[in-house]
Amino acid sequence: MTTNIINELLWRDAINHQTDEAGLRKYVSTNNISLYCGVDPTGDSMHIGHLIPFMMLKRFQQFGHHPFILISGATGTIGDPSGRTSERQLQSMEQVQHNVDKLTAQMRKLFFDKNNEHELTLVNNYDWTKDLSILDFLRDYGKKL
Repeated sequence: MTTNIINELLWRDAINHQTDEAGLRKYVSTNNISLYCGVDPTGDSMHIGHLIPFMMLKRFQQFGHHPFILISGATGTIGDPSGRTSERQLQSMEQVQHNVDKLTAQMRKLFFDKNNEHELTLVNNYDWTKDLSILDFLRDYGKKL
């Protein structure tokens, strides 16, 4: 195995473009960085579209870096066309929570180390948005738009 995550990703042909390769290589060899990847709970299991981003996140973790995984329980409750011609099927809060629980279990299985050597932070954006009302949002943030 290579000693630097950048070497590993280049060997795997997982980098398309980058700026300041030497600086990045030096930085990650002397610093543990934090990085994140997110998933919307549209289903109760990951799918093939999650493979590459989470494989890369796992590689960073194996090299001692700190992954954050965002399971988007809040944004998963709203429609998101993401370039599609139709809106995402809206799900009940119970279904979204079921999916969040299942995805969380999958992430724990994939990312938690038995020896607890490599740290991971799992977060759900529903946890910090659930108590925010539309009036609070408009008062505090809407006026800034």
